[in-house]
Parts: sequence; C-alpha cells; structure tokens
Amino acid sequence: MSKKRWVQGLILVVLLGLGVFAYQTRQVSHAGESITAVGSTALQPLVEAAGEQYTGEHLGTFVNVQGGGTGTGLSQIQEGAVQIGNSDLFAAEQKGIRSTELVDHRVAVVGITPIVNKKVGVKNLSTKQLIGVFTGKITNWQQVGGANLPVVLINRAQGSGTRATFEQFGLNQSRSKTAQEQDSSGMVRSIVATTPGAISYVAFSYVDKTVQELDLNHVAPTEVNVTTNKWRIWSYEHLYTKGQPTGLTKNFIAYVQSPAVQKTLVRQLGYLSPDQMQVERNAQGHVKQLGGTN
Repeated sequence: MSKKRWVQGLILVVLLGLGVFAYQTRQVSHAGESITAVGSTALQPLVEAAGEQYTGEHLGTFVNVQGGGTGTGLSQIQEGAVQIGNSDLFAAEQKGIRSTELVDHRVAVVGITPIVNKKVGVKNLSTKQLIGVFTGKITNWQQVGGANLPVVLINRAQGSGTRATFEQFGLNQSRSKTAQEQDSSGMVRSIVATTPGAISYVAFSYVDKTVQELDLNHVAPTEVNVTTNKWRIWSYEHLYTKGQPTGLTKNFIAYVQSPAVQKTLVRQLGYLSPDQMQVERNAQGHVKQLGGTN
C-alpha cells in the first residue's frame, strides 16, 4: 500500500470516528433531561437513592433532590418551581396549599420515633410523660426515672411534616413548647447524639447507634407495629406533582412505585411499602383496617 493511500485511509477512519462521536453526543444531548424534587428530609434518602439508581439506568437523565421540609416542598410544587414536591403530609393538611391543584403519588410509609441522648437513661415513656417532656412540664430526666440531666428539646422547624405527624400522633395534638429548631433530620440526630439530656424525633431511617430510640407505653417503634397502627406515629410519604406528571417526572415516579424498587430499595432504607400496611389512614387522621374499619 502506498503512503498516500495509507494516509487517506487513516483520514477516513478518523472522520468516521468523529461522525460516530458526534452522533452519540447528539443522542445524549437529545435525551438529556433533568427534574428537581424538593421537600421532606424524611423522604429525601429514598428519593436520592432512587434518583441515582434511575439515572444510572437511563443515560442522559438527572434527578436533583433537595431537602427543606414538607412545607417547602408543597409550596414550591404549588408555585411550579420544581417538578416534584416531597411531603410527609397530605397536601390538604398543610395550610396555604391548594391541594386540588396537586396530584398525590404515595411511594412509602415512614415510622417516626422519639430519640434521646444515650446519657438520659430512659428507654420507655408513657404518652402522658412524652407530652410532659415536650410541653415543658417535665424539665429533668430524674422526673421519669432517668439521669439527673435537664431536658433539652430539639424540634423540627415549623412546616415540617415530621413535626406535624409527631405532634398529632405522638403528643395527641399537643403543641411542643418553643425550643431550638432544625430543618434537617440528620442535623437533629447529630445534635441529640452529642448533647446530654437532648430529645427529639426522627424517621426510623435516621435512627443509628449514636442515639437511643424510645418505646411508648411499652410499644416498640418497629415496622411491624407500624403496619397494624400499634405504633401510631407514622405517615405516608408522598411525591406531589402539579397536575398529572409527564415525561421524565412521570417515568421517575412510576419507577419509584414499581415492585422492583418497592421490594428492595424502599425496605432496605428503612421505609415500608404501602402494600405492607394492614391499615389505611386518611388526611383527617382516621384509620381503617384494610378490609374493614378500625
């Protein structure tokens, strides 16, 4: 082969390679879509993990997940600022939200438990005692059989779905007294873990060995007890959209609701799948036994 033909052949190979690269780039660019989901920090670990898994399986897509709390998620989806609003509450429960404009997609159930610093020395409280702690009637852990430590309350911020659920079903609708507030479940856990006398509440998925979860009325905060409503502090996890979802938003929500994700990722991360529940709860807090009434 002459040097001239060899050079021509090399040029042809390079041009063909560039053509394939350009075609692939156009394909990825054409497929490139992104959506943003904002809101509940209790739901955030699931949406983040599902988003990473989904985008890993669908080249050119991106799911951006942010916290901020349920109130933020619902207000931003109502305004159309994001594609998905993550919520621990039914939209109808949140003041200022026009729930009829939003579409609910339930993706999980989350249990919520009180947690205390390990130096507190208490592992069980009655509902009356828990209310006393959060309303300021009980100010030292000695009053409930614990260590001689002042009670340090850590609350989630106003607008938090976790806080609303805890106050409704853990405190029997009593309001917690004014105390330090945090936007993030992870930050709440960190502060409780490092502050002697501290108490707060988090989703089951945030409980680790750094804190002590509390039984209530000698009922343990377990998934089995949530499924029967024996443990009453739980809520559905919702992905809200403004109107019916389309495109990547529709596909991603369907992915999170799919049996493959519900039976693996949802349960691995400490949530329950809605189909595990033996009861159902509505926006008014009324519970019915599936197949009957409770």
